[in-house]
Amino acid sequence: MPKLVSVKQQEGHDARATAYIKAYMLFPAGILGLISMLGGVGGLGYQLIATDTYSWATFVESSGLLLLGGLLGWVQTTYHRWILANRPEVFAERMRQPALSKSGKPKRESGKSQESPGGSPWAPGAYMVGLALLLFGSTVAVLYGAVHPIPACFLPWAGFFWAKLFFWKTLLKP
Repeated sequence: MPKLVSVKQQEGHDARATAYIKAYMLFPAGILGLISMLGGVGGLGYQLIATDTYSWATFVESSGLLLLGGLLGWVQTTYHRWILANRPEVFAERMRQPALSKSGKPKRESGKSQESPGGSPWAPGAYMVGLALLLFGSTVAVLYGAVHPIPACFLPWAGFFWAKLFFWKTLLKP
């Protein structure tokens, strides 16, 4: 009998984890990816038309910024897919937030509260390294390259968010 209970609990974790990923990761990634892509392409269009400084070097560097963001988005998505496959309770617990009462204070959940450890202890450091790489790539493209600041800031993020959407596409299928 305990085996049946744990299987049902695991199915609940999977459904809540999938709902969390769709609602709190993919939906914002789609919106932020669209905004970043519009800002990056708009900045490149401005550079092409208004300043007339667009060259092959600009094309190569802006493509490199998109690829850098895409690579980091793929790495993060691969890590998150590993968590979903091996530890779905990590995402499922995030879906369970205490309900707010009318007084504005969170109500305590009934039942026992379990402390479920997150993913890898190296993940926060890896996130900071990824953020530093994106900022470093943008800075190098502006200071030493041929890309203006606006597209240099937006394009890596566009690649990052679109990669997250692309590599989660199997989760979106019904």
